[in-house]
Amino acid sequence: MESNAVLLESKSSPINLLNEMHQLRLLGHLCDVTVSVEYQGVRAEFVAHKAVLAATSKFFKEVFLNEKGMDGPRTNVFLNEVQVADFASFLEFVYTAKVEVEEDRVQRMLEIAEKLKCLDLSETCFQLKKQMLESVLLELQNFSESQNSEEESATQPSVLLESKAAAVAEADQADCPLDPPDSPADRPSNGVSPEMPATKPKEKM
Repeated sequence: MESNAVLLESKSSPINLLNEMHQLRLLGHLCDVTVSVEYQGVRAEFVAHKAVLAATSKFFKEVFLNEKGMDGPRTNVFLNEVQVADFASFLEFVYTAKVEVEEDRVQRMLEIAEKLKCLDLSETCFQLKKQMLESVLLELQNFSESQNSEEESATQPSVLLESKAAAVAEADQADCPLDPPDSPADRPSNGVSPEMPATKPKEKM
């Protein structure tokens, strides 16, 4: 009787493998390639493992597969026009799948990813740049909305002041007619205003 097949899968194995390879590289164990990087007179050498570089970079894969013979215990690869800090970050990314860089270096990391044909790093940089752009657009939108609301709140008090001033002016006109009344000296002594006709005295019977 045949038994059913079961799947044995480890979720932590890929992470453990990367961590172990990273530790081996930091200690210089089993490294079989030296990458010399030079940019504007600044030069540095990095030791790594061919298998890791070939698996993460098509550039290194083509170099290693096309090499005719090893010149010594380690293969030497020379990279020009690549900054030392950028290649160090590249190595950390391919060995750990993550790296922390300044925002203004994201574009440079994208360029080195394209130069070395590292698809994972290229996609990661592209996604991060997209998030950064969306964040900037959101901040601009919020700033624009806050400016509009401030302008609206600034115009509303002026409208209220204008309407209030008009109301005060109307009230003043109602209390103070255009033709002022005559002075007390011009008024008749009986207190009747000039406009009102005086009542006739009763005729004698």
